[in-house]
Amino acid sequence: MIIDSHAHVVAPPVFYAYRANLLAAGGRYRPALGVSDAAVAEAAAGNIAIMDGVGTDMQLISPRPFHQMHSTKPDQVVHWWIEANNNLIAQTVALHPDRFAGVAGLPTCAGAPIEAALPELDRCIEELGFVGVLLNPDPYEGTGPSPRLSEEYWYPLFERLVHYDVPALVHSAGCNSGRETYSEHFVTEESIAILSLLNSDVFERFPTLKLIISHGGGSVPYQIGRWQAERLMPKFGGSPDAEPFEEGLRRFWFDTVLHNPLSLELLFKTVGTDRVVFGTEKPGSGSGTDPKTGRVFDDFKTTIDGIGFLTDADRSAVYEDNARALFPRLHARIPA
Repeated sequence: MIIDSHAHVVAPPVFYAYRANLLAAGGRYRPALGVSDAAVAEAAAGNIAIMDGVGTDMQLISPRPFHQMHSTKPDQVVHWWIEANNNLIAQTVALHPDRFAGVAGLPTCAGAPIEAALPELDRCIEELGFVGVLLNPDPYEGTGPSPRLSEEYWYPLFERLVHYDVPALVHSAGCNSGRETYSEHFVTEESIAILSLLNSDVFERFPTLKLIISHGGGSVPYQIGRWQAERLMPKFGGSPDAEPFEEGLRRFWFDTVLHNPLSLELLFKTVGTDRVVFGTEKPGSGSGTDPKTGRVFDDFKTTIDGIGFLTDADRSAVYEDNARALFPRLHARIPA
């Protein structure tokens, strides 16, 4: 079985018309939203055709990150929009329970306490049956002082994730700074997330916390030598007796959303196939065709199948076994 742990919901056009109405209303009232099962089914059918074309059996779908609007004010707009996204995901899952499972968006509003996002997390896990959450480490979307994931601000969320035994996919949202596109910001924030957490005591405080770093861990696997060196150097706050950086890196999980075979090989060699879950973010910004191969860049299964040093056991771990271990709430959804 091929489980795609990093994918986003495909929505009908009427859903984005609702987003425009929300923004126009400015939080003064909640516009009506009615998305028919027929419209959702039509959107999902296109996604399922793409999945079938690359051999994916199930996708774990979350809101499209750059549409989450976490820095939008007033906060009520964000709460209503994220709730609508999660309801749309639940509607999609209900139509195709054998092909999709839900990963919740959270209304992590810029400047608001993280506790304000927890009721929606509770609703998605307890009422909608979702199996994980999407965690944006930069609610300000590049425009303000978002707390690093190592800071106590995030502890109530970490406590709730541990309580439910659900993982979070660390994935930033939009970027409004003018310095980066949202895709560039993804890589920036994933790198900051890893480094801030490994230079903190978060994993000592929450030893069973499960965090997946999207897009293969940002820049960190590529730059690992720099961080290995700093970890051992006292003038940078390190120590010769410190835990090796590469061992700390294995506290995380990583997905395969890396669009170059050499990058995927580096990830597997750096963290081990036992810490990687299959992900495609498909359909998405990696769906362009590589002129050298004639294949789309995000046909990751074909790429992974072609990596010679991987064993059948390695591929089984990446494609299925690791996801089953990481998302225990999937057990009720898919046969062993």
